Amino acid sequence: MTAAGTGRLTRTLGPRTRRVVYGEPGPGEIRAELDLTSTIDLAHIVMLTETGLLSGNAAAALLARITNLRNDGFRELYGLDAPRGLYLMYEGHLVAELGADIGGKLHTGRSRNDIKATITAIRLRTELTDLLGEILRLQAALLSRARVHRDVVMPVYTHFQPAMPIGYGYYLAGLATALDRDIAALRYAVDELRRCPLGAGAVAGTDLPIEPARTAALLGFAEPPLHATDAVAARDTVLRALAAVASAGLTLTRLATDLQLWSTQEFGFIEFPERLVGGSSAMPQKRNAFLLEHVKAKAAAAVGAWTASAAAMKSTPFTNSIEVGTEAVAVAWPAFAAVRDSVLLAQVLVTGARPAAARMEQRAREGFVTATVIANRLVAQGVPFRTAHHVVGAAVRDAVEAGDTELTKITLPDGTPVDLGTQLASLRDVVAAHDRGGGPGECDRVVGVLRQHLADHAEWLTVHRARVRDAGRELAAAVDAVVTEHGTGGTA
Repeated sequence: MTAAGTGRLTRTLGPRTRRVVYGEPGPGEIRAELDLTSTIDLAHIVMLTETGLLSGNAAAALLARITNLRNDGFRELYGLDAPRGLYLMYEGHLVAELGADIGGKLHTGRSRNDIKATITAIRLRTELTDLLGEILRLQAALLSRARVHRDVVMPVYTHFQPAMPIGYGYYLAGLATALDRDIAALRYAVDELRRCPLGAGAVAGTDLPIEPARTAALLGFAEPPLHATDAVAARDTVLRALAAVASAGLTLTRLATDLQLWSTQEFGFIEFPERLVGGSSAMPQKRNAFLLEHVKAKAAAAVGAWTASAAAMKSTPFTNSIEVGTEAVAVAWPAFAAVRDSVLLAQVLVTGARPAAARMEQRAREGFVTATVIANRLVAQGVPFRTAHHVVGAAVRDAVEAGDTELTKITLPDGTPVDLGTQLASLRDVVAAHDRGGGPGECDRVVGVLRQHLADHAEWLTVHRARVRDAGRELAAAVDAVVTEHGTGGTA
């Protein structure tokens, strides 16, 4: 077999077509792809040796040569012709170096299809666990600030109008609550990656006596494939991961929108330190919270990636497919990176934001946000809610027409005037009284529940990372054992 041929085919793609299909990978791309490929190779060679499908001497020679390539960053392969992609160029190099009787046995019992699916699973696992770690740090920051600012009273808005009094810490706890669901969705996506595709072969497994459970364990997976065709055909976990990542990104855009609005001079609720703002090249007075715009924009990459990935997968045959395994997956990596950057920015913005407590409380007092509380007090005295709603609404209207900024009096349905100054406690007491239905009076309980979730997520992530790390050590030890026992020369 020649480097360019397959036995069945004697010619390869032309240079321009090849660039379209395989690109022109530089050293960085070569190292990134072949590092994962060769990790899979190490596990596969160990398994082939243990099952007797590869002699110890041949295995030692392959392992030693691959290890040398890895240690040198695959420098020997830079600039080599790759008419059928990086993997076959790399495998061809091993055949040329070690001979067909050794290098040619590397591909025993597998296919580029299950190798590629395994590379995707490993990379996805790595990307998602890294992203999860950063989101957990953001979650911790939100919950920490929620406790610190629990007594900072502010109005919450609906339809951009002041609605009811809450605490700024309670607002942050709300974002943490939403983010907790995004974390759970990402955990689920990582858990779906417990099965290693290696062993599925091209599409229907193999009749060779391989042990997929062994390679799965060496690569940090819990189980081998359940169904070979599904293992190479499906990338639905990528879609679910993109959906979860996009949702987390969207959650952050809503936080960023509020913080940017509240940091305007018109609101004056939030101030950021100078390290988190920018100026203008033309307007010397400007103090722009421009990082929030990056947070908002970066979610678009994940939303677009999910759409592109789903569109590429739609109506494809349920088997190995370039549309699914290559094109649909390629858009995911930049999307994950964009949302990760958004999370990193959100971490420093959440911790750096300084609430203007006096301004927030002033706006709460001036926005008639206790109107619902007053109506509820009437309800507690036996007034029907709709009647109370009408009475308080009329009182607000009278106050606005009189130029008042606070509701100080109402007239009951029987004509009795009520001075509200003696009826309402402080705004903090009003907020604390909303202790039903997950209101701000339950902020401490909410934070406590979420902190327990955070601890559970962190423990799960620690265990997961330890399992992958331990598998890497086991693989390294198995490789060393084969090389030590059988040397680096030998025959097939």
